[in-house]
Amino acid sequence: MVERRQSIKVYVSSTAKTLAGLALAGVVVAVLAGFLPVVILGLKEGLARSDPYLLHVIAFTLLQATLSTVLSVIIALPIARALARRRFAGRAIIVRLFALPLALPAIVVILGIVEVYGARGWLGGLFQLYGLTGILIAHVFFNFPLAARLLLTRLEATPPESFRLAAQLGFRDRDVFRRIEWPQIAPVLPGIATLIFLLCTASFAVVLTLGGGPSATTLEVAIYQALRLDFDPARAAALALAQLAICGLLTVFAGKFAGISYAAPPLRRSSIRFDGQDSTAKLGDGLALALGLAILLPPLAAIVLAGVAGLSASPGIFTAMATSLGLGTAAALTGLALGWPLAQAAARSPRANRAFSVASLAALIMPPAVLATGWFILLSRYSNVTGLAPVLVIAMNGLMALPFVYGTLAPALRQSAAQNDRLCAGLGLAGFNRFRIVDLPSLRKPIGLALLMAAIVSLGDLTAITLFGTQDFTTLPSLIYRQMGSYRMEAAAGSALVLALLALGLITLAERWSGQDDRA
Repeated sequence: MVERRQSIKVYVSSTAKTLAGLALAGVVVAVLAGFLPVVILGLKEGLARSDPYLLHVIAFTLLQATLSTVLSVIIALPIARALARRRFAGRAIIVRLFALPLALPAIVVILGIVEVYGARGWLGGLFQLYGLTGILIAHVFFNFPLAARLLLTRLEATPPESFRLAAQLGFRDRDVFRRIEWPQIAPVLPGIATLIFLLCTASFAVVLTLGGGPSATTLEVAIYQALRLDFDPARAAALALAQLAICGLLTVFAGKFAGISYAAPPLRRSSIRFDGQDSTAKLGDGLALALGLAILLPPLAAIVLAGVAGLSASPGIFTAMATSLGLGTAAALTGLALGWPLAQAAARSPRANRAFSVASLAALIMPPAVLATGWFILLSRYSNVTGLAPVLVIAMNGLMALPFVYGTLAPALRQSAAQNDRLCAGLGLAGFNRFRIVDLPSLRKPIGLALLMAAIVSLGDLTAITLFGTQDFTTLPSLIYRQMGSYRMEAAAGSALVLALLALGLITLAERWSGQDDRA
């Protein structure tokens, strides 16, 4: 009996290792297929042909990312402080509202920004939207709520005993900030700023739509232009090398701050704050919240109002919707097929946990535009890249969804392994039978949540479909972009509202799914 238990345990472990090895090999092959052609062609021809345009694109990429990061953090800090020390009706709604920019596809928000700040928008062309100004507005819209929520989480983790002691010692507001709040948020500010900088550096849809031409182009958009418009793989490779170097350095730098964002829990939870009670502080907090809402609400309102007016039942929108849902489903299943064995093997092998975690972050370490460049260079020698568009879009979106899939499944599988491995070994359950009888019922919630998160990521993606799509292969994001490019703003608004409702519907479903109890 003991021998049988040992042999079964080894069989389960070897099966998990085999599947994990195949998944890891798939990720490595996909990354190398994007990385090696870029390096080879970039070093051989691309850098040798480097010109002032390459330096200009790099400089503008870093400039817009720096300005976007600084503005986002400057706006987010007083908003986070105001939310941390104020309790008022509607506070929970504001905090929840700050999660919307990350939930909405970028192209939807961009259309809302155009409706408000464009030449024919609500503000009647108050300034030139297309160019650096428009890029900064869009990036601040997306990133200051993210920074505010991260800072608020850190501030709310401050032990309430610190504020009681500060009140007893007669601290003024500036003393509370300098001696209590700043020590809480200072350690995480570099990590938050680096994250925002990385997001702005790799921004594609915002710059493609609002960049306004060669003078306001980032590396991601320049790669797209070199591949699809100029058909110049050598220049694309040089740009991709620069993008890879910048994102690689930022990822390494961000990793230094990944483990310090957790604060020690307070002895007793309390929401009572004794600072900020004078009229000046209340006015400042009110102005900070008003500024945040003034940035956030108009584009969201414009999406709804313009979208309702532009809704139409054209065949094109139904075709694009069906394509988006089909690609999202396929990408989610691809992400699950890669993430499940990696997370399962990591749960049973602490030594392999770090390697599998790094593999799951491949799409974040290797920017999509770099992957697309390598795939394009490699496949264009042997076949028609446009003919493989659906497969390439699904593969890229599956890799982009992998971090969300792995991050959702890894903790659940670790707990399941601790609870069920011995029992399954004793009962002789392994392979598909174990998955069907034990894992699927007990892990229904994390599996469903992982699939939904992966589908959400794919649904709003514009990068892959723009790089590999064709006129006849259209998703909702690419349809909106084309409608905006042909100045059919009413139709674009209607399509954007449909995409926004689909994304919010999936997010609502994911929240409810993650909150329900497993009764299996």
